[in-house]
Amino acid sequence: MIRYALHCSKSHGFDSWFQSADAYEALRKTGHVACPVCGDTTIEKTLMAPTVRPARNAGDGPKKPSLSEPQTEIEAALAELRCQVEANSEYVGLNFAAEARRMHDGDIDQRAIYGEAKADDARALIEDGVPVAPLPFMPPRKAN
Repeated sequence: MIRYALHCSKSHGFDSWFQSADAYEALRKTGHVACPVCGDTTIEKTLMAPTVRPARNAGDGPKKPSLSEPQTEIEAALAELRCQVEANSEYVGLNFAAEARRMHDGDIDQRAIYGEAKADDARALIEDGVPVAPLPFMPPRKAN
């Protein structure tokens, strides 16, 4: 296993483990390595300090941050937004465009929904006056 320090084209930094250097390259080239903050798949390696074993008499080093907790105010705000959306609306997945259109046309009752749509489908919804907006986080099926 090998750990790489990575960053996306929007300068979000993160670490990830790979089976080998070849495995990293294969995953990156096929778009399977994505930024955990924005989902961008344009990923590059950054300089990384090697892990050095401390001396026996060395004190405790700096505390490593928890990867499961937000590191910045923005990450915390996005996490809170995600919790609110998930708690107060229904995930309809890839059926989002069809469900939103059916609600707009009055075929089904109005309710809060979120999901995924192709760019062309989202554009068509907006052009037809269906009130939709993109969410700033990855859908549940794509999040780790």
